[in-house]
Amino acid sequence: MNRRDMLKLAGATVATGAISSYGSSTKEMNSKSHENPVISSVARLPKNGNGPRIIVVGGGWSGLSVAKRLKQYVPEADVVLVEQRTTFISCPISNLWLVGEVDLEFLTHSFLDAANNNNYTFFHSSVYDVDRKKQIVYTNRGYIGYDYLVLAPGIDYDYSRWTQGDEELEYKLRTQYPAGFRTHSEHATIKEKIENFDEGNFILTVPGGNYRCLPAPYERTCMIADYFKKNDIKGKVILMDENVDITIKKKGFHSAFNEMYKDYVTYMPDTKIEKFDLKNKTVTTEFGEIIKFADAAFYPRVRGNKLLEIAGVAKDSINKAEANINPFTYQVIGDSHVYCSGDARPMSFSKSGNTSNSEGHVVARSIADHILGKKFKWSSPHTTCYSAVATKPLRSIFVNAEYKWNKTNGSFSFYHASTMENWHGKSGTNAGRGTKEWASGMYRDMFS
Repeated sequence: MNRRDMLKLAGATVATGAISSYGSSTKEMNSKSHENPVISSVARLPKNGNGPRIIVVGGGWSGLSVAKRLKQYVPEADVVLVEQRTTFISCPISNLWLVGEVDLEFLTHSFLDAANNNNYTFFHSSVYDVDRKKQIVYTNRGYIGYDYLVLAPGIDYDYSRWTQGDEELEYKLRTQYPAGFRTHSEHATIKEKIENFDEGNFILTVPGGNYRCLPAPYERTCMIADYFKKNDIKGKVILMDENVDITIKKKGFHSAFNEMYKDYVTYMPDTKIEKFDLKNKTVTTEFGEIIKFADAAFYPRVRGNKLLEIAGVAKDSINKAEANINPFTYQVIGDSHVYCSGDARPMSFSKSGNTSNSEGHVVARSIADHILGKKFKWSSPHTTCYSAVATKPLRSIFVNAEYKWNKTNGSFSFYHASTMENWHGKSGTNAGRGTKEWASGMYRDMFS
């Protein structure tokens, strides 16, 4: 950390607005013995309610939805959204941005506007520790007491199956061939790769397990193939899928691959990468196939954000990737004042933006009913997901579904699921228009 960064940090708590108290929690604020006196100081925030303070960590589709609905369900609550990014840039619809079909402004939104429009507090900072016994969240801009805590920190990548502890390989995969399912910096790198691509194979991968946004790797394949075809680029997208077949909207994506992009897409199901040779730009599959590539975006398996481990809410020492919560209330087992939402939760719901947003309503109602002493009744989150398969004109397919609890196998599964996978003719173009309209509606729901 240089001198300028140190001065910025030293003034951080003052810059948040030296007004009011740190919150409505009546608990004694005895901070941990952190060496940095600034970090150990109280984060002074304005109060936006005289009720319990509820801290929501993570300003993604889930956290934004939870914060907004909490103020609607419990207006007197003092809701604080803690997010380390200064600006929201959407991951859903970003595949269209990669090939120039939407501009960056369409994906970009203001956390401040969301907070101001919905009467909660936006606190720009990074959370690095949680003391659940004392009910304190520690950030790089001071610590905050809470009465209720919602952890919605999103995903992290799990490269361990590929790298087997090789840290240098993991670093190169993260930085030279980013997955493009987290930060917008990753998307910017992939966009540059596509725009500067000359010829050869462009490898994409689909991870196993419940990864973020099931149809997105297939949509991205279509968008890159569409770009190659439209610009007469002698390239081919090699899609290496760990799953035995396309995981969702199978009929629509297969028909797009076979009918529109047969010369631009090679789909390889049930394929796992065993070895990377980044110097010679080859990958070796578990069957010994050696595939050369000119460029790539490698999407590894996903896991819950490591804040779950730090906060002590991960399932166990072996399964650290998911939160240990009651699947019907979202409360951490053994701690009724902490909830986990979005990609952090263990249920098999789709890890998509729309699902997380819909789920945020459910989590907020669960917290509100707990505060108000009401009996909470679980309701299913909703998944409505559009996937573009072609541009000029924009054509899409979509799925619409809810979930139900299966007592037999003890898990959640699709319920009332329906798909529109015919991208031909008016069906596809109507869905194409619906893609942008859907996104605009979701952004309004979170930020207006």
